[in-house]
Amino acid sequence: MTAQPSATDDESAAEPDSALVTARRQLERAATHVDVDPGVVERLKHPTRVQQVSVPLEREDGSVDVFTGYRAQHDDVRGPYKGGLRYHPEVNAEECTGLSMWMTWKCAVMDLPFGGGKGGIAVDPKSLTEDETERLTRRFAEELRDAVGPTKDVAAPDMGTDAQTMAWFMDAYSMQQGETIPGVVTGKPPVIGGSYGREEAPGRSTAIAAREAVRYYGREISDTTIAVQGFGSVGANAARLLEEWGATIVAVSDVNGGVYDPDGIDVSAIPSHDEEPEAVTRFATELDAGDDVSRLSNSELLELDVDVLVPAAVGNVITADNADAIAADIVVEGANGPTTFAADTILEERGVHVIPDILANAGGVTVSYFEWLQDINRRQWSLERVTEELEDHMLEAWEDVRTEVDDKGLTWRDAAYVVALSRIAEAKETRGLWP
Repeated sequence: MTAQPSATDDESAAEPDSALVTARRQLERAATHVDVDPGVVERLKHPTRVQQVSVPLEREDGSVDVFTGYRAQHDDVRGPYKGGLRYHPEVNAEECTGLSMWMTWKCAVMDLPFGGGKGGIAVDPKSLTEDETERLTRRFAEELRDAVGPTKDVAAPDMGTDAQTMAWFMDAYSMQQGETIPGVVTGKPPVIGGSYGREEAPGRSTAIAAREAVRYYGREISDTTIAVQGFGSVGANAARLLEEWGATIVAVSDVNGGVYDPDGIDVSAIPSHDEEPEAVTRFATELDAGDDVSRLSNSELLELDVDVLVPAAVGNVITADNADAIAADIVVEGANGPTTFAADTILEERGVHVIPDILANAGGVTVSYFEWLQDINRRQWSLERVTEELEDHMLEAWEDVRTEVDDKGLTWRDAAYVVALSRIAEAKETRGLWP
């Protein structure tokens, strides 16, 4: 494999469904497997509200740009809305709504007392200086002030944002409220109320899900080959942990492409994208002299003949166009929505087992819940406790989903949705509908 990535490597011939369309289809499919009031299903197809705000920003040269911000709040029957804030040029109301629905399912399958939210600003974060990013974030916090709060809606980092972004958001909100309120966001630096282990949590939960899936299908992790698309926080942490547990990581990639070695890659020697952007590309160049080492595109990585494939980069990378070429036996979704609805059907027909994102990468929101508890109680947990609690929560959720898989013969995705929908429906039916 020597092909180099091109500008169209990951483009599908057909436009993939939006997150909202996919989320609604997944909801409708799950509803066929569980006894739930159709009225509840209909309510869950729609967000409680979607806010759109203008976020003016004075640039370094004195000019003023106005960006559009969004916050979708899907459902709060089980607790405050919860979900990330992303800075990306393609952020829009429909995307935020679909992603907020996925957050509702994710919190429910993990049995956390949260509902789903998602938001962000339509902006290229690379076009902003650090000072501009801070000013934009603080103004965004002002625009959302009445909609968010530790008992209303709790934000977190997402694409294009990080712990520092959350620190600025929390500080701006606290200044507006006249008191320090760390619980308005999670994913903050530990020095101001953040939780140890939060950044690594989605990758750790993805690794746990992969490990349990390998065991479920009667294999040994030490005899397992794994390919990881995306070497950001999720992909890098998942790969390193799986390697530590004995798996052989044969391929990893970043935005520019990846590297493949059938004998295994020392992933601990590669900085993550957060630590050093595009480090995988540099690593691949350094290894080009090896006889068995190959450069490959992101599309080629998805089609490698491995035991486990972990798409941990972006959404809609496994589509109807390439689902027949997926050679892995197990797909563990580290990213949000990496598999389209059409591709999911094809993989099911082919007997490829897909561990869904709402279970696999739920470590982020789970440790966010731990952080929220720490903020409320003003008592910080040790990293060891966070890691142990996350392991326990993941295994409990895994068992809940596995039971549905075994008892009803469902796919892992359908089983996860059945667990989530059952909990949400019970809460809605118990609380009733306000006249």
